[in-house]
Order: sequence, then C-alpha cells, then structure tokens
Amino acid sequence: MRHNKKFNHLGRTASHRKSMLANMAISLIMHKRITTTLAKAKALKTYVEPLITRSKEDTTNSRRVVFSYLQNKEALKELFGTVSAKVGDRPGGYTRIIKLGTRKGDAAPIAFIELVDFDENMAKTETKKKSTRRSRKSTKAEAPVAEAPAAEETAAVEEAPKAE
Repeated sequence: MRHNKKFNHLGRTASHRKSMLANMAISLIMHKRITTTLAKAKALKTYVEPLITRSKEDTTNSRRVVFSYLQNKEALKELFGTVSAKVGDRPGGYTRIIKLGTRKGDAAPIAFIELVDFDENMAKTETKKKSTRRSRKSTKAEAPVAEAPAAEETAAVEEAPKAE
C-alpha cells in the first residue's frame, strides 16, 4: 500500500532525483522558463516554490538553506536579487505550468514551467471597459438619432456636385 506517499519518484533513485530537481530549479531561476515533461514540471513546482518563499526574506540563514538545495552561487544571486524583488508581495503560486501536448518520440506529455511574474505576455492582460446593460427602449431611442445625421451628410454630398 502507498499510504501517505505523495511525491512522484520519477523512476529515479533519491540522489539522482535530488540532483535532477536541483539542476532544473537552477535552470528555471536563471532562464525564467523551461520545457520539460509534465511529471517533472509538477515535481519541480513543489521543489522550487518553498525556495522562492525562503528567498523573500534575505537573511544569511535563508541564503544558506537555499544554497544547500541549489549549490549554485549565480542562481542564488538571481533568486535573492531579481526574483525575490518581483515576487515580494505575492503570497504564493510563483510558478505556472502550461501543457504543450505530447512529445513525438515517446508520446510523453510535455509542458513548460515558468515564473509567473516574468512572463510579459501574461502580464499584459488588458482590462476591458465594462459595458453596462441598457434596456431596449434606450437603444431604439438612440438609433433614429444616429441615423439622422448620416442621412443629412449624404444629402449634402449629393447636392454639392449639382451646385457646381
């Protein structure tokens, strides 16, 4: 029975899984978006989000704890610098997984995982002006008013060539 065994082992030994997730976390922090299988992306999400939460508090202890997971000074600088500055006010949910379909060779489900605040396309969501509902009575009243000036303009255009 598999009671209380929640995380995916990804078909790897513990040491291989730990180093693979650390390498993927470094790549995600440095490049802000990586493409991988869906299972690895979900495993990476649970691995990297606590590290990002830890980076919001820039203390020596939190740097040491995160460094024990990542073992990469450049990624640590990036995480505690630009990444923590952008996610400082966000209460969680720092990553987004978007499914891309299946891989051609083995039909494995592919997805990309990205840091939420660094995607320019998703950040540019334009807020549309909320249209208010109007009753039919007011629409019918506006329609003849809108048509009347158009009729006058066409009449003026028709009369202009005759005057010449």
